[in-house]
Amino acid sequence: MDYESLLDNAYEKIEPVEESGRFEVLKVKGHHEGTKTIITNFGQVVSHVRRNPEHLMKFLNKELASSSEISGDRLILSRKLSSTDINDRIEKYVKRFVLCPKCKKPDTELESSGGKVFLKCLACGERYEVHKI
Repeated sequence: MDYESLLDNAYEKIEPVEESGRFEVLKVKGHHEGTKTIITNFGQVVSHVRRNPEHLMKFLNKELASSSEISGDRLILSRKLSSTDINDRIEKYVKRFVLCPKCKKPDTELESSGGKVFLKCLACGERYEVHKI
């Protein structure tokens, strides 16, 4: 068989891959203990958005006017907060620090350069300055 025949044969065997669609942010799971809010799946949320846990924690602290600490895969917030409030703030974080403003893909990383923080898209190559937390 020549190359063209082998290539045609290979294309026939390949199944088309569908686009995965929109990037979905994991919803937080947790509970209240007294006046504290415990997010039990914080580690999963952070790994899903591929960001540093301390970065997301600092953002949530500022947005929710709360202090917190990371304990294993859990985030312990010092106030009683609803999961809706926390999920809304995580969505805001994703829009600001994860999704590319141009192509809307989550394939990005944060990089520091010259005292500034940039969101660099690995999919389209764009680079945007973002505000520090």
